[in-house]
Amino acid sequence: MSGYDNSSRFRSVLTFEAEPAAVRDLRRGVRGQLAEWYLSAVVEEAELVVSELAANVIKHVGRGTTATLVLEVAGDRLRIELHDENYRVPVLKSVACADEDGRGLHLLAGMAADWGTLLTATGKSVWCELPAVPGEQCRRVRRAEAALAGYRRDTGAPPPLPGRSVRFLEESATSLIADLLHWVTARGGDPDGLLDRAQMHYEADVA
Repeated sequence: MSGYDNSSRFRSVLTFEAEPAAVRDLRRGVRGQLAEWYLSAVVEEAELVVSELAANVIKHVGRGTTATLVLEVAGDRLRIELHDENYRVPVLKSVACADEDGRGLHLLAGMAADWGTLLTATGKSVWCELPAVPGEQCRRVRRAEAALAGYRRDTGAPPPLPGRSVRFLEESATSLIADLLHWVTARGGDPDGLLDRAQMHYEADVA
């Protein structure tokens, strides 16, 4: 795989050359990315979809072709797109039991909540969406990220640098927690008790 773009927390872009070895790398990359997004429950389906889409590029577009895989979480769906530089759009056809070709799209249509094709300025995209209901831990992470993004925007903090996002954001997270403690104190609350209760909730969630 020759490229990676993580411009959004829940969007991943992988550029690769259509070779059999690259399919294995893609599956590994998908598995790791979905684990990071707390979507391990949909890994098997996603790996299978990605394998079929990449195999179709190798077979019908050509080995060595440059292609791009896009993973994106939107609501309760995982969207998988595979872009290549060929304008020929695949068509879902009837497949007989003895046929060896044409099964990939049927598999895609059977597994996906929705799927389709799209012509682009440089070729085409074949996409599908899988149900991806996140667990409670993932929901908490997303809520925290949304709150932290708003806090950073209000304080005028610069955007995080690529490759340093977690450590870079910890300083802002610390400031946000400190502000919350000031807020509790200003209203007659107990900041130490708040921290203790938050720690207890956290430990109960990850146990």
